Parts: sequence; structure tokens; C-alpha cells
Amino acid sequence: MGLVIGIDVGGSTTKIVGLNDGQILSPMFITAADPITSLFGAFGKYIYDNGITLADIEHVMLTGVGSSGVTTPIYGLPTSKADEFQADGLGARFDSGLDKLTVVSMGTGTTLVSVDGDDIKHLGGIGIGGGTLMGLAHLLLKTDHISDVIDLASTGNITHINLQIKDICKTDLEGLPLHATASLFGKVRHVTPSDHDVALGIICMVLESIGSAAVLSKLNTGVRDFVLIGNLTRLPQCAVVFPRIEEIYGVKFHIPTHAEYCTALGAALAFSTAKIPLKNN
Repeated sequence: MGLVIGIDVGGSTTKIVGLNDGQILSPMFITAADPITSLFGAFGKYIYDNGITLADIEHVMLTGVGSSGVTTPIYGLPTSKADEFQADGLGARFDSGLDKLTVVSMGTGTTLVSVDGDDIKHLGGIGIGGGTLMGLAHLLLKTDHISDVIDLASTGNITHINLQIKDICKTDLEGLPLHATASLFGKVRHVTPSDHDVALGIICMVLESIGSAAVLSKLNTGVRDFVLIGNLTRLPQCAVVFPRIEEIYGVKFHIPTHAEYCTALGAALAFSTAKIPLKNN
């Protein structure tokens, strides 16, 4: 098998990864003003940076919301489309090495995908994700740059924002440690939080909401492994928020090596997975 290129086309950001004999080749992403510009910019840069010729490529696999506008083969190459939820599941399964898991795809919003071997199903999702984070940052912090939010949050104090169990109870409640959140943003009426505190509060609210929704979606099913994928996995607060949810619910969150690129990876994997129908351009 030759090189298969998997491309996850978003609204303005395109992620691309090569797959050659089971080996992942140089994931990258490109941001542009629109999906088509982003797609062709990513593809051109990818093959140039990696010294790839068109003759080296066996197939191009597209997925993501922005791929719907692509109706012709990419540079004349065989081009197909993979279902995005199937791509999420295939990529997360491959990159995590797990066979039974729930994929938590943290994008503009959040989607949940169940994986049990080759059985991959979309469970649903919530309208909380990166779009929520940046929308609130725009309103409350007057910034549209995620780097600003991360920098501010690095010195924030979450106890100035969230009401915690220790604020309303002197001892642990059953299954709830004192540091557990009783109410997101439940303290701001009684203190004067800084922008640093607010930035941290926004990030933690988004991550806690996503983590709790994921766990509750599989409550009493025996599923204990949750694989986080998408851009929000880069947030430093993931290393704090998700272990606390693990402690409460007895589950495990995994962030695989190529978490940001798992959907693009899954699109490439779909080419060689007979059970995944391909939509040919």
C-alpha cells in the first residue's frame, strides 16, 4: 500500500496526516480564511515539507465539516470521504491502543463516540467546547486569542471563581472530596476575581463540563476509558481537571500522542477498513 493522506477539514483550520504501512507521517495543521483555502494550503505545504510527490500518494481521504464543499479529486488523485464520527473512533482507537473506549472529541463543541472493537457509534454531544471558551473570553476578557487566555489562566486562582465542597461542608461527602466543584462560577458574587481568575474559570468550566458529560453518558455501562482528542487537549489545565474527575468517578482519561490529529488519522485509516463505506468524489 502506498501513502494515504488523511485530511480533517474544519471551518478555517485543516489538519493533515500521512499513513504509510501503519506509520504516522508528520502531522500538521494550516489555518486560513475558508475551508477550501485551508485544505489546499495544508495539502501543498504537507507534500512540499515532506518531499512527497503526487505519484507517492495512493489515496486522499477527507473528513470534517469543511469537506462537504469539495466535489472534485484533490490534484487529480483518487479522493474519498470518511464519516467524521467513524474517523474519530478509528483514529482514537489506533492512537490510544485501546479497543473499548469512548472518544471525547473536543472541538468547537464536543461529540461523543462509542468504540467497541469495530463497532463505532455516535453517542451524541454537547454544545460546549472551544467555541464556548473563546466566546466567553471575547465577552469577559476582551480577547480573541487563545494564547492570551492560557497566559492569564496560568496565574489564576480557581477558588476565587468556583464554589467548592469545602466552602459549604466541613467534611468530605460520600464520593466527593473537598476540592470538588459544587458550582461553576458560584463564588464570583462574593469576591472580586481578577482577569487571571476569570480566564482559569472559563477553561475549567469548559473542561469540567465536557468531562462530566462524557462520564455520565456511559454511567453503569462498565466503560471506564475515555480518549480525549481535539485542540483543547493542548490546554495545560487538562492535567489538573481530568485527574480530579477520574478521582470522583473511578474512570481514566487518555490523551494520545496525536490527539489533535486523530480525526485526520482516522480518515486515513478508513481507507483500509472495509467496514467503513467510502464516499467517492
